[in-house]
Amino acid sequence: MEKWNDFERKLNLTPEEEAQIQIEMDIIKATIEARKKLEISQEELSQQTGIKQPAIARIEKGTHSPTMNTIIKMLYPMGYTIKVVPLEKADFNPKKSIR
Repeated sequence: MEKWNDFERKLNLTPEEEAQIQIEMDIIKATIEARKKLEISQEELSQQTGIKQPAIARIEKGTHSPTMNTIIKMLYPMGYTIKVVPLEKADFNPKKSIR
Protein backbone atom coordinates (compact mmCIF):
# COMPACT_ATOMS: atom_id res chain seq x y z
CA MET A 1 0.00 0.00 0.00
CA GLU A 2 1.26 3.43 -0.96
CA LYS A 3 1.97 5.89 1.84
CA TRP A 4 0.35 9.34 1.81
CA ASN A 5 3.69 11.19 1.42
CA ASP A 6 4.54 9.14 -1.67
CA PHE A 7 1.10 9.77 -3.15
CA GLU A 8 1.32 13.49 -2.33
CA ARG A 9 4.68 13.75 -4.14
CA LYS A 10 3.12 12.15 -7.23
CA LEU A 11 0.43 14.84 -7.27
CA ASN A 12 3.20 17.39 -7.85
CA LEU A 13 1.16 20.30 -6.46
CA THR A 14 2.57 23.79 -6.51
CA PRO A 15 2.72 25.71 -3.21
CA GLU A 16 -0.14 27.86 -4.51
CA GLU A 17 -2.29 24.79 -5.21
CA GLU A 18 -1.51 23.44 -1.74
CA ALA A 19 -2.53 26.79 -0.22
CA GLN A 20 -5.77 26.78 -2.19
CA ILE A 21 -6.62 23.27 -0.95
CA GLN A 22 -5.78 24.25 2.64
CA ILE A 23 -8.04 27.32 2.48
CA GLU A 24 -10.93 25.17 1.22
CA MET A 25 -10.32 22.62 3.97
CA ASP A 26 -10.25 25.37 6.60
CA ILE A 27 -13.56 26.79 5.37
CA ILE A 28 -15.20 23.35 5.40
CA LYS A 29 -13.81 22.65 8.89
CA ALA A 30 -15.20 25.97 10.18
CA THR A 31 -18.58 25.17 8.62
CA ILE A 32 -18.67 21.78 10.37
CA GLU A 33 -17.66 23.39 13.68
CA ALA A 34 -20.45 25.99 13.32
CA ARG A 35 -23.04 23.27 12.66
CA LYS A 36 -21.89 21.20 15.63
CA LYS A 37 -21.71 24.23 17.94
CA LEU A 38 -25.36 24.95 17.15
CA GLU A 39 -26.17 21.25 17.59
CA ILE A 40 -27.75 21.07 14.13
CA SER A 41 -27.72 17.72 12.35
CA GLN A 42 -26.87 17.39 8.68
CA GLU A 43 -30.53 16.52 8.07
CA GLU A 44 -31.72 19.69 9.83
CA LEU A 45 -29.25 21.78 7.83
CA SER A 46 -30.50 20.05 4.70
CA GLN A 47 -34.07 21.05 5.49
CA GLN A 48 -33.04 24.66 6.13
CA THR A 49 -30.92 25.00 3.00
CA GLY A 50 -32.47 22.71 0.40
CA ILE A 51 -29.08 20.99 0.00
CA LYS A 52 -29.56 17.23 0.20
CA GLN A 53 -28.12 15.60 3.33
CA PRO A 54 -25.87 13.21 1.36
CA ALA A 55 -24.33 16.23 -0.41
CA ILE A 56 -23.65 17.89 2.97
CA ALA A 57 -22.04 14.64 4.15
CA ARG A 58 -19.79 14.51 1.05
CA ILE A 59 -18.74 18.14 1.59
CA GLU A 60 -17.96 17.49 5.25
CA LYS A 61 -15.97 14.33 4.41
CA GLY A 62 -13.96 16.24 1.86
CA THR A 63 -15.02 14.03 -1.05
CA HIS A 64 -16.85 16.88 -2.78
CA SER A 65 -15.52 20.37 -3.40
CA PRO A 66 -18.38 22.81 -2.82
CA THR A 67 -18.99 26.02 -4.72
CA MET A 68 -18.86 29.33 -2.89
CA ASN A 69 -22.63 29.56 -3.32
CA THR A 70 -23.13 26.21 -1.57
CA ILE A 71 -20.91 27.19 1.37
CA ILE A 72 -22.79 30.48 1.79
CA LYS A 73 -26.09 28.58 1.54
CA MET A 74 -24.91 26.32 4.37
CA LEU A 75 -23.56 29.12 6.57
CA TYR A 76 -26.35 31.68 6.31
CA PRO A 77 -29.12 29.78 8.15
CA MET A 78 -26.63 29.13 10.96
CA GLY A 79 -25.94 32.85 11.29
CA TYR A 80 -22.47 32.77 9.72
CA THR A 81 -20.82 34.25 6.66
CA ILE A 82 -17.43 34.25 4.97
CA LYS A 83 -15.02 37.07 5.64
CA VAL A 84 -11.99 37.92 3.52
CA VAL A 85 -8.91 38.53 5.65
CA PRO A 86 -5.25 39.08 4.80
CA LEU A 87 -2.96 36.06 4.77
CA GLU A 88 -0.12 35.84 7.23
CA LYS A 89 2.97 37.40 5.67
CA ALA A 90 4.83 34.09 5.84
CA ASP A 91 2.07 32.48 3.75
CA PHE A 92 1.82 35.17 1.10
CA ASN A 93 4.10 36.09 -1.78
CA PRO A 94 2.60 38.98 -3.82
CA LYS A 95 4.75 38.04 -6.82
CA LYS A 96 2.91 34.72 -7.16
CA SER A 97 -0.78 34.24 -7.81
CA ILE A 98 -3.26 31.42 -7.48
CA ARG A 99 -4.65 30.47 -10.86
